[in-house]
Amino acid sequence: MRKVNRVFTIIVFIFLYIPMIVLAVASFNKGMDIAVFQGFTLDQYRELFRDSSLLSLLGNSLIIAVLSSFVATVLGTAAALGIHSMRGRLRSAVMTLTNIPMTNPEIVTGVSLALLFAFTGVLLRIHSVLGFWTLLIAHITFNLPYIILNVIPKLSQMDPDLTEAALDLGCTPVQAFFKVVLHEIMPGILSGALMAFTMSLDDFVISYFVTGSGFVTLPVEIYSYTKKPIQPKVYAMFTLIFVAILVLMVIMNLLQARDKTKRQKLMKRRAGR
Repeated sequence: MRKVNRVFTIIVFIFLYIPMIVLAVASFNKGMDIAVFQGFTLDQYRELFRDSSLLSLLGNSLIIAVLSSFVATVLGTAAALGIHSMRGRLRSAVMTLTNIPMTNPEIVTGVSLALLFAFTGVLLRIHSVLGFWTLLIAHITFNLPYIILNVIPKLSQMDPDLTEAALDLGCTPVQAFFKVVLHEIMPGILSGALMAFTMSLDDFVISYFVTGSGFVTLPVEIYSYTKKPIQPKVYAMFTLIFVAILVLMVIMNLLQARDKTKRQKLMKRRAGR
């Protein structure tokens, strides 16, 4: 049975990563046809870094990803602290509401936000309401659940006596939070922030409905490229983005593994006492 599971896992990973391998190989291909490898070259990457328009679009995506993940991390951490202090049915109801944006189809979320922004624009008599701010608000909105769901488990694992001990030693509630609570939940905060950043960086569906002509992100602009032959330098950009996200995910997994190992050692020490 284990052999069958391993074979099945390998097949799944092959189907997941073959498209990315093909894309990476195409980014080093001299020819335009991805089915025929005509030789190794770095010209596509040179052309990419010479294209100011693509780099500008990538810069827009990075700006939105950094700002939205930062704001979502602050708000999500505060929300996780509030949810953690709740009890009973109220906490279950709030957690259910938190999970809905993650299970809701992105196209529904995108259309709903677009209608909300359009309605707000009518009330405020703003003709072109869609732009940088609507895009940022939308990204913060769908990033919040990822932060909350990464921080709450760390709050549940934390020993409540630590905060009480800090208060007994003379810390104010604010000092106890920054010196004890924040330190204990930091792995969850970092994991949530990295996840929010990657989700924001490559989001297309929601961004497509809430973006305006004045501020466009890379995924939205790339969609228009699919209606005509794609230039090989776009393959190079996709490859670099994939590698960057892969590195971030590896870092996130390492942080989680490090935190798990640390907690296991701490539990063994307490059990030894």
